[in-house]
Amino acid sequence: MRKLTLISVVLLIVSIPTFAGGLLTNTNQHILFLRYLARDASTQIDAVYSNPAGLAFMEDGFHMSFNVQSAFQTRTITSTFAPFAGNGGEATKKFKGEASVPFIPSLYGVYKKGNWAFSGSFAVTGGGGKATFNNGLGSFESGVAMVPATLTAAGLTGTDQYSVQSYMDGSQIIYGLQIGATYKINENFSAYVGMRANYVNNSYFGYLRDIQANINGGSMVNVSDYFTGVSTYLTQVAASYEAAGNTATAEAYRTQAATMQETAAKFEDKELDCDQTGWGITPILGVNFKKGKWNVGVKYEFNTKLNIENKTKKNTTGLVAYNDGVNTPHDIPSLLTAGVTYEILPELRASVGYHHFFDTHAKMANNKQDYINEGTNEFLAGAEWDVCKWAQVSAGMQRTKYDVGDGYQNDMSFAVSSYSYGFGAGFNIAKNAKVNVAYFWTNYGNYKEDYDSYNGTGLAGTDVYRRTNKVFGVGIDYKF
Repeated sequence: MRKLTLISVVLLIVSIPTFAGGLLTNTNQHILFLRYLARDASTQIDAVYSNPAGLAFMEDGFHMSFNVQSAFQTRTITSTFAPFAGNGGEATKKFKGEASVPFIPSLYGVYKKGNWAFSGSFAVTGGGGKATFNNGLGSFESGVAMVPATLTAAGLTGTDQYSVQSYMDGSQIIYGLQIGATYKINENFSAYVGMRANYVNNSYFGYLRDIQANINGGSMVNVSDYFTGVSTYLTQVAASYEAAGNTATAEAYRTQAATMQETAAKFEDKELDCDQTGWGITPILGVNFKKGKWNVGVKYEFNTKLNIENKTKKNTTGLVAYNDGVNTPHDIPSLLTAGVTYEILPELRASVGYHHFFDTHAKMANNKQDYINEGTNEFLAGAEWDVCKWAQVSAGMQRTKYDVGDGYQNDMSFAVSSYSYGFGAGFNIAKNAKVNVAYFWTNYGNYKEDYDSYNGTGLAGTDVYRRTNKVFGVGIDYKF
């Protein structure tokens, strides 16, 4: 009989990005990104993240920026699996997860003096959301859906219905603290050297409870309790035969009782409550070229070697990978960005950018990197217009193209190529203060995955992955 587990969380890593960017990286760290997107050649304070070499071309002084974003995301997995009909009559079910993070802060600081600029930032550089699936996932329920067929094959005919209480939530956050120095080599060139300390804090909680079936076509009963009852009865019968001196028959009944108890254990409630933490360092290099109306920025973030360690409160799944103290690879892929900005008119600017994430170089749980054909590619464009001396409006778009195979995707962690759009405005509320506001949303494609053996059940099935994402943001930039 098939052992029931929290199949989906076997993957250990739950990817729940609420921002733009690669598989584990958030690229929208400042409101200017939300309303412009193509910031890879920026020479404003958001360049602390997007183009740190460009900071050499800021005005002298101390600059600060504080930003808050609110992100809201839904994930819908439409799963088709014939045995699902035993719970509600339909072979196709929708499992919906929602993630909302109303407060996502980021803080930037730059001190610029002569040819030098020293900068730092603190932000959520990866993940940032908590996805909750109140009805579990198809990978959870598929094992339970096999219960009627399994019991019928065991001789309990007429069993054709099941029910289960299923739940899953997971969160993934990577906090980043970045520091570095920029030097202006000459009037056109500058360079940056820096690093980011990354701290990972993941948590997963899920369960399968009260697995029931209409055994022998009767009313719904808890399957584990049913087999426990059968085991108890057989143990009592064995005791009667033992008392009568028939030890051979008694032993046979005890063997059957043990088998029934093992079966009952397979249908007991399964629960996982696990936190994961780890840290790693990302070296960062950048160069910038500025001449006339043109500015070009290039940045490279090295691959971050990182392991996460389990801090497990409860694990009744039988999966040793979730035991307390177990370590799992969680590398952050290296990233190359390049951007160009051109001043079309004194009051009108346009930019383009390119990002490449070297995903195949990053080690992941269960070697998921082996199912990535090439890294993630992003193409960005944006423009900003000074409406008047105290206000600017801007808009931009980004194309994110993942190149992952079926072996990478699953209903708890999937990557779907997308188009993102953003627009907003900046307001100079004082000579040395500016407020930015923006709205950003993403249109995702669908990803369909067909299985010859759906979650190892031996029967065919299909998952279709869909997502929505929207982000609101407001921030203030201030110069002392």
